[in-house]
Amino acid sequence: MTAPLSSAPPIPFDNTFARELEGFFVEALPAPARSPRLVAFNRALADELGLDAGALDSEAGARLFAGAEVPAGATPLAQAYAGHQFGGFSPQLGDGRALLLGEVIDTHGRRRDLQLKGSGRTRFSRGGDGLAALGPVLREYLIGEAMHALGIPTTRALAAATTGEPVQRDKTLPGAVLTRVAASHIRVGTFQFFAARGELDKGGKLADHGIARQPPQLVAREDAYPAPPEARRGRPAAPLADYVIARHYPELVAGDDAYLALLEAVRDRQAALIARWMHVGFIHGVMNTDNMTVSGETIDYGPCAFMDRYDPATVFGSIDVHGRYAYGNQPLIAAWNLARLAETMLPLIDSDESRAVERATEAVQGFVPRYEQHWLAGMRAKLGLSTERPEDPDLIQAFLSALQSANVDFPLAFRHLADAAAGRPEPLRALFADASAIDAWRRRWEERLAHEPLAPAQRADALRRVNPAFIPRNHRVEAALEAAVERSDYGPFEELLAIVTRPFDEQPEHASFAQPAPLDAPPYETFCGT
Repeated sequence: MTAPLSSAPPIPFDNTFARELEGFFVEALPAPARSPRLVAFNRALADELGLDAGALDSEAGARLFAGAEVPAGATPLAQAYAGHQFGGFSPQLGDGRALLLGEVIDTHGRRRDLQLKGSGRTRFSRGGDGLAALGPVLREYLIGEAMHALGIPTTRALAAATTGEPVQRDKTLPGAVLTRVAASHIRVGTFQFFAARGELDKGGKLADHGIARQPPQLVAREDAYPAPPEARRGRPAAPLADYVIARHYPELVAGDDAYLALLEAVRDRQAALIARWMHVGFIHGVMNTDNMTVSGETIDYGPCAFMDRYDPATVFGSIDVHGRYAYGNQPLIAAWNLARLAETMLPLIDSDESRAVERATEAVQGFVPRYEQHWLAGMRAKLGLSTERPEDPDLIQAFLSALQSANVDFPLAFRHLADAAAGRPEPLRALFADASAIDAWRRRWEERLAHEPLAPAQRADALRRVNPAFIPRNHRVEAALEAAVERSDYGPFEELLAIVTRPFDEQPEHASFAQPAPLDAPPYETFCGT
């Protein structure tokens, strides 16, 4: 296969995935792009990656980022993976519209993937066109960068380029390509793909030994979780596990029980990640196992959104009709996904099957206490608590219950705690139709704050550093995308991007962007964007 080489400055690729994991991918080339145009470019990220930002922010860069030309040293490939999608197992998914160009070592010494998303068909496209429309590309750019600014581990956007080629969905839309940066694109589904192709045996499934194949019910109906087919537990790809350890968890290389330690390390990173999602009201929308990285980064911003008014049952994805991936279910789904990872690793964890199941079960069951530890620590900080007292969980839950019963905006309520801590409770009280409910809670909170060492002004500053004033409000996101897609007006997108990448700053000139959609606005619904 050949493709035009990019005239942009060379990128110093070091492509270990292509060199070391033969059989874990198929080679492919991006589709032609008729008239590439660079519509968003992340110069700060380019600098961080050690790239020539000035030279890439150009026509030559547009051709590279649209896939019209391939940079020298790249090895374009589509990664193979499987996945449980809404509980049902698909043995072959893979990158059907994405190509890994290669890896670079950034200025901090970290290995990072550069991937084109929306670059055309691959062997894994399964009948799709492999393309992406401009709206979903800009959504992922915007949400990913907002998440990064919030301090949440995430894939990031280096560039968005239109191709000049139409994409047919329910209507004709402008085509675009996202250049995505990640610690890696290895997923739970990557392990599942190769385990499913090993020798099958009988028994020993984790489902039979205490790891539920359906997550405990939290807010969804009991029948909302169809049981997946029997796990295919063949011999997992040990080279993949070794590669992941070397790339993401090098501290485990010389230790005993490295594969069990890998499972535990992935568990711990995911516990911390999901807690951070919950702290800001982020709803991923499609937590399939192929959308869960082993690096602990948020990936694949499809039907994602941020919750306005607090309700654990909140769902925005149009296809999640049973609420499997509702806001309140996200921690339990993460644990369920980890159990699927553990199934693929059993022969690596211990040669004795029953012992492997026992050890893997114990590791996966450790997710919940670790998640709860991260969640509680973060919620204490969001309430201005720097010390620990036994009454804190009840105080936190009482605040959340007050928000839910009064249909109060989640981010605004936490942000206004800073005002209340400084002696100005009026903004917080104004969020409630009947302020007496929050007044009762506030008295409990102030009694608890009396045990804290910080002065009121210091506490208010600390609260503003953890409770964002600005998130990507769903109606604002849609307005910005509509302007770009329908009118080729990128001003609203650029304005919103600038605001949400400074989430903790006051920005009084943009105060309206901190407000939720009007109460009479229609229910918000997102779509996968494929």
